[in-house]
Amino acid sequence: MSNLAAQLKRGISRQFSTGSIKRSFSRQFTRQASLNLRKNNQRFGFGRQSSLDPIQRSPVHDEMAVPENLDATMQLLFMACRGDVKGVEDLLNEGVDVNSIDLDGRTALHIAACEGHVEVVKLLLVRKANIDARDRWGSTAAADAKYYGNMEVYNILKARGAKVPKTRNTPMAVSNPREVPEYELNPLELRVRKSDGITKGSYQVAKWNGTKVAVKILDMDSCSDPETINDFKQELTLLEKVRHPNVVQFVGAVTQNFPMMIVSEYHSNGDLGSYLQKKGRLSPSKVLRFALDIARGMNYLHECKPEPIIHCNLRTKNILMDNGGHLKVSGFGLLRLTRIAADKAKLEHPSDHFDPQNVYAAPELYKNLVFDRSVDSYSFGVILYEMIEGVVPFHPKPAEEILSLLCLEEKRPSFKSKSKSYPPDLKELIEECWAKEPVVRPTFSEIIVRLDKIVVNGSKQGWWKDAFKLPWK
Repeated sequence: MSNLAAQLKRGISRQFSTGSIKRSFSRQFTRQASLNLRKNNQRFGFGRQSSLDPIQRSPVHDEMAVPENLDATMQLLFMACRGDVKGVEDLLNEGVDVNSIDLDGRTALHIAACEGHVEVVKLLLVRKANIDARDRWGSTAAADAKYYGNMEVYNILKARGAKVPKTRNTPMAVSNPREVPEYELNPLELRVRKSDGITKGSYQVAKWNGTKVAVKILDMDSCSDPETINDFKQELTLLEKVRHPNVVQFVGAVTQNFPMMIVSEYHSNGDLGSYLQKKGRLSPSKVLRFALDIARGMNYLHECKPEPIIHCNLRTKNILMDNGGHLKVSGFGLLRLTRIAADKAKLEHPSDHFDPQNVYAAPELYKNLVFDRSVDSYSFGVILYEMIEGVVPFHPKPAEEILSLLCLEEKRPSFKSKSKSYPPDLKELIEECWAKEPVVRPTFSEIIVRLDKIVVNGSKQGWWKDAFKLPWK
């Protein structure tokens, strides 16, 4: 293989005058699956580009510009681009998959159609080329042939039943390729399991270049809904600017192709809610470690400029656990707010966005009042209580009744755990966090200081023997 590129460079004119690369080169190929991107690690760049590629590239006409270490796919596409029928036939006979693709999802049929090589197109069709294969941008061979005015090729493909996709831009498509956001991902690099029965709008597990990620997919129907698109843009705007060890990491997004997607880091250990269901009441040291992780992530969000990011939906299922046992805040930016002031807001559509099962919601959200960052401090207090007690307040009452007791009747549950099971200052912190008056609730910067103090005092007083040693599960 290493000699092939050099031989191509030395004898490219002779090769094409005879119509084929001689078999004496002894090429050794392995059959490539048409969707195996791990083997196809190059992008074809010799001839005309896809008709839907937003970046206007100039075709490479320099016959000497042959890349080193050409793999079987690139050789097939190269021969198709040059119109070398015999060369294409030789490669196919030696086991190269007729539907092999490059990084942009382009097949030999795409290339031959762009260049107008009728005989190559006929050969590829005889060898069962996928006539409706779509490249990275959704273009087919027929669409490319039509775009470049290769009507004979276009008519051959149409006669075989080829479909020409209608050009449809996503709501976030840009007219100038230079405006494509830096976070834009190649959708062909994402492998999403579409049969998992995932709830609409939630994240599901996928693989991105072999790494597990969480993907939120916006289906075609949702893309025609302006409000859904606004929510999608808002979530993207927030995710791309946050960077903190205790906030879920944004990976990228697909906005120039359908379906549109948001991709973030995946945590196999699940969320805090599932962890508490399995473990129940946590030790004081673990409660404090978890509490500090959450508080640091939330403090970062609240200190974002120019406006604080108010979560409004802080709950255990929106707190993820990484492989090291640390917690990361997720699920922020999903509720649409009407800003009253820099630190004051109101739910834009409370009937649509407020979850009546959310026992962590502050009274202001429950009553649809103007609120500030303290609604997240309230939720944090409820989460702290659950970690200490192993259950939510007023368990096992239904969620609707719990919310009524907390938000309307302004009742608070008693602490059932013995006082020696946790530092007294922690109980005091919880009571201030879920105070009915927002002004009483501490900010997360204050919460962090108090938690650190509790950790130090607890260590001195021997509240726990093995405080804060890693790893802990």
